[in-house]
Amino acid sequence: MDKEPMTEHGYEKLSKDFEYLKNTERPAIVKEIEVAAEHGDFKENAEYHAAKEKQRLIDEQLNTMSDILGKAQIIDPSTLAHDRISFGSTVELCDLNTDEEVKYTIVGGVESAPDIGLISFHSPLAKQLLGKEEGDEVRAQLPGGTKEFEIVSVNYEEITFEA
Repeated sequence: MDKEPMTEHGYEKLSKDFEYLKNTERPAIVKEIEVAAEHGDFKENAEYHAAKEKQRLIDEQLNTMSDILGKAQIIDPSTLAHDRISFGSTVELCDLNTDEEVKYTIVGGVESAPDIGLISFHSPLAKQLLGKEEGDEVRAQLPGGTKEFEIVSVNYEEITFEA
């Protein structure tokens, strides 16, 4: 079984989302199905079919979340060395073609939010960065094409997640 690394915050957020879906959303949709079923004639009952589809989607989400929680490996990045890039490292990169500097923190897949600089350790860029150190150059095949970066700095910065 593959482990799914994540911070304590990521685990707590996923657990809370799972409990909400399981204890609030799913029971509500079951009630919707019961009400829609009272209208009879399932062949032409759009409310019933919509509610059943919503239930199917919720069940799929619950299964996926349960699988991830079962594989969760909670890691405290503050306890890791960050002389080389590892889980939880904050990395400043310089694009060798444009001289543009970007900053990313490597986190678990469920915590990924590239728009605020949090990238999944599963991402193509993170995979190229792991194990590298300040001054190294990396070439990464990204969705927008191949990019070359120089690693300007590697350190640990406490992540502040948005609520």
